[in-house]
Amino acid sequence: MTKTITLAQGNGGQENNELISKVFYKAFANEILEKSEDAAIIHGGELAFSTDSFTVSPLFFPGADIGKLAVCGTCNDLAMMGAKPKYLTCSVIIEEGFPVRDLEKIVRSMKKELEVNGAIVVSGDTKVVPRGSVDKIFINTTGIGEVLKKGISSNNITKDDLILVNRDIGCHGATIFAAREDIDMSSSLESDCASLYPQVKALLDADIKITALRDATRGGVSAVLNEWSKQSNICIEVEEEKIPVSDEVNGICEMLGFEAAALANEGTFVLAINKEDAHRAVEILKTFENNSHATIIGKVTDAHLQKVILNSSWGTKRFLDTPSGELLPRIC
Repeated sequence: MTKTITLAQGNGGQENNELISKVFYKAFANEILEKSEDAAIIHGGELAFSTDSFTVSPLFFPGADIGKLAVCGTCNDLAMMGAKPKYLTCSVIIEEGFPVRDLEKIVRSMKKELEVNGAIVVSGDTKVVPRGSVDKIFINTTGIGEVLKKGISSNNITKDDLILVNRDIGCHGATIFAAREDIDMSSSLESDCASLYPQVKALLDADIKITALRDATRGGVSAVLNEWSKQSNICIEVEEEKIPVSDEVNGICEMLGFEAAALANEGTFVLAINKEDAHRAVEILKTFENNSHATIIGKVTDAHLQKVILNSSWGTKRFLDTPSGELLPRIC
């Protein structure tokens, strides 16, 4: 590991995993933390608990802003463990001179998204620092959720499962890059930022056999699949042509040499669903706005344990590795 921290160590990929395992897991090791889930399951399996910090730049972008992102990010982590978001904390670090009007806009976005989840902010903290000590505003949210379905875990995936995504991938990463670089896309491209609890609740209400869920944030779908392959000691084989990618995202990837599967998402999640319920799960997901491309993208095998294989439409195969380097810093 490097002697000083680099931007790549915040990318949600290989360098980030190494930093977490060799510094934080080494110091804080315990059986809950080592499960490496989106949220910790505590209190006898009744509660899910998660925290996240948000430093996205720019603060306002097509489809969302840092406020909506902060609520969605933490609530989605709770939902991925089959939990209903209930209580959040909100801590902010604000740069001296930040416009109150912008702060009010951010807080309104948070309030609206809390209502979507049926959650409330019950505690918080505010710090104001001198100009230049922080870039405008950073937000941390911590959440507690009530577990509705026990046993959802990325450590339990088997060959009885198929791999799904709920919608097209990479929209958030592509949107942030275009907004940051002031690229005029002349299109409807916007972040996929959205609360995922309503979709998870619909699957639970239909008694879908869910093995694992994971929102594909930093490191994208590629990072999720690689984490799962290692956690469950499996091989995941993905059909490249089945992965839904919009023309706009494809365009940015081709222009800049990005891999769509490695781009960050904020309203896209990956699902491991029992084979007998996978197609029914797709139909349920498609009833939600922006989910018309929900689909099965892969299966679990034992071909190469702890690896992800990408099968192309040309009949070739290659490993889809954990992202490395830093594509886009401050993506969330």
